[in-house]
Amino acid sequence: MIFFRSIFFILIFGCLPNTTFGQYISVSDNFIAQELVENKLINSPCANVSNFSVSGGNFGSQQSFGYFTANGSSFPFDNGVVLSTGKAVSSSGPNSSILSDGDTSWLGDDDLENALGVNNSINATVLEFDFVPLSNKISFDYIFSSEQYLLNPRSSQCDFTDGFAFLLKEVGSTNAYQNLALIPNTTIPVRVNTVRGPGTICPEANETFFGGFNDTEHPTNFNGQTKIMQAQANVTSGKLYHIKLVVADQGNNLYDSAIFLGGGSFKFEKDLGPDQLIATNNPVCQNNTFPLDATESGTNSYKWFKNNIDTGITSPTYTVTDEGIYRVEVSLGATICKSIGEITIEYSPLPVLTNTIIVQCDDNKDGLGLFNLSKADKIITNNDSSLSTIVYYEQITDAQNQDVSKAISNPNAYESTSKTIYASVKNTFGCANVATIDLKLSNNTVPKSRDLESCDLDGKVDGFYGFDLSIATPIILAGLPSGLVVEYYETLNDALLQINVLPNTFRNTVRYQMRIYARILNGADCYGIIPLDLFVNSFEDLPDENIVLCEKTSKKLEVDRKYIWFDWNNGSKDFFTEVSIPGTYMVTITDKNTCVATKKFTVEGSGKATITNVNTNDFQESNSAIIEYLGSGDYEFSIDGIIFKDSPIFENLAPGIFTAWVKDKNGCGITSKKFYVLNYPRYFTPNGDGINDSWFIKNINVFPNSEISIYDRYGKFLYQFIGTNKGWDGKFNSVDLPSTDYWFVINIGIIKIIKGHFTLKR
Repeated sequence: MIFFRSIFFILIFGCLPNTTFGQYISVSDNFIAQELVENKLINSPCANVSNFSVSGGNFGSQQSFGYFTANGSSFPFDNGVVLSTGKAVSSSGPNSSILSDGDTSWLGDDDLENALGVNNSINATVLEFDFVPLSNKISFDYIFSSEQYLLNPRSSQCDFTDGFAFLLKEVGSTNAYQNLALIPNTTIPVRVNTVRGPGTICPEANETFFGGFNDTEHPTNFNGQTKIMQAQANVTSGKLYHIKLVVADQGNNLYDSAIFLGGGSFKFEKDLGPDQLIATNNPVCQNNTFPLDATESGTNSYKWFKNNIDTGITSPTYTVTDEGIYRVEVSLGATICKSIGEITIEYSPLPVLTNTIIVQCDDNKDGLGLFNLSKADKIITNNDSSLSTIVYYEQITDAQNQDVSKAISNPNAYESTSKTIYASVKNTFGCANVATIDLKLSNNTVPKSRDLESCDLDGKVDGFYGFDLSIATPIILAGLPSGLVVEYYETLNDALLQINVLPNTFRNTVRYQMRIYARILNGADCYGIIPLDLFVNSFEDLPDENIVLCEKTSKKLEVDRKYIWFDWNNGSKDFFTEVSIPGTYMVTITDKNTCVATKKFTVEGSGKATITNVNTNDFQESNSAIIEYLGSGDYEFSIDGIIFKDSPIFENLAPGIFTAWVKDKNGCGITSKKFYVLNYPRYFTPNGDGINDSWFIKNINVFPNSEISIYDRYGKFLYQFIGTNKGWDGKFNSVDLPSTDYWFVINIGIIKIIKGHFTLKR
């Protein structure tokens, strides 16, 4: 040690040109690997260290690794080892330039790339050594600094991420390296893009571990760095391990980065397990003990401290009964190594629970009740929503042990005698407490049932009605002690379990008569359950009626005389009224249950029709007639008195005498009128054989004053006769006229004039 101490002073004072003082760190790069590891990084008798090596960039007389001191600056470490991707001495402040010292001939590191999942590393500095720990845990403190922490980067620079790794594995093992440089409680490696604070265009990442962006006056010449972070690992005492500390640029040789390792921070500790803290959701539960075990192989001595006070306990184990900071010092065999372990223990109070009683009705007096245990949840937990779901048990030991295999499987419908059961409840830390629930049965005397009746008054007589259940409450409670309240349920099971309580206005779901259940409560206790029968009293059916009233007659409108009150809108008060005028007649009826209904009679007038005319369209190839009429009825029409139809139009009529019939469909009478359909012969043969010897119009005598005039083809008047004559014999001045066509004009007065022609055949 005297030799190394001498070399140290020679190097320090011999390298003043590479050293800065004042508010910046001081860096010296004149140390070999063994000195950096044994004297600066570890400096502990708790490990045997060997097989040292260091490599990196060489800048003539300057190296990429060295020893630093805070030099009176605000840098968090007093001293330690620095590994850089550029000149180590360039790490000294101020932060006045961009460091990009390495060239492209300085290569990267494959192990680093595998650990970080990157490629194209360059400018790697590596410090390696072997060690044999004398305890079961190692740790050391570090800060990662980089020029890539730019306040105003281009977006493309956000993808570049210098990194480093602390690689550990057992010597001789074929396993991959374990990287210890991780974001706490994750498997994420610490890199520029995994630890970054806000304020730039690059995305934030794990910003709670970011130390900040640096202005010019900073102890180092880097743009930013992490906070002090700790790398740690569990190891096996006595085994040989290899550790490799490496930092490198990524992608290119620009924008250097560095690792600052806290001097003497490489510690060999006794792992007592993670702290048991409320903040990390793993405190010890109240009334529980927590065992600590610091046992190491070999002949060792132990000393336990609580809150820095010697407890006097010298055994390898310690049982914690209350919260505090516990430390153990393990003096390992005959060495001067002391392996120190520390753990903070916090206690969580148990949930505050309230014991309660549930009183249920024994609805059939069989000594059993159907209990809905969840109704007591808020009482038991004091309405603390942060507590877990309650688990109910029949035995207290099962509740205390939280043996869920023996929990009550149907707490919302638990059938039981009167007895005590137990509720286990956990807080957010898994700490459980137990409350008692006394189950009791009520056997109060209550009426067998009650009725609630109502008329169907909702405007639709269908046997359904919205009952106001509050009206039933005084009916239910009649004769019972004061202070009771009532809840209503659709089924007995719902009433027993107090689920699906009915609203104050309930519309029955079964027509006319339905049974529901009233649960009588004495506070929270069941006093009794009574069936409540709902009756909807209403008229089954009072349909509107349409009545036909014939002219000059009257009609009797009536309803069933079984009702007790009648009120007609024409003033009548009897079950019937006599009407002789069409109109709308309403009667309001009241039955024995005082239910009211209204019936409407629509009286429509009707009567016998008056035929005003039968308008014929005759003297055609196809003759037709239209019956013209007056009247207020609903009519149908016929021309033979047998077959009637809705239309007054008749077509394809042969010449002849017809009778038009108009009949009221409602039976108010039938009327008739005779009419004629005329046509003329298309030819005649005046040859004296007694057949068709004259030309005349059949039935024209019904129009005795009609005039028929005959003309030849040139318009010469030949003959005229009236409707009562026998017709034309084909002569002119007693001379037979030749066979040819002749024209006629029939003048039926104001009715019509018909013109046409016919043929004379000899």
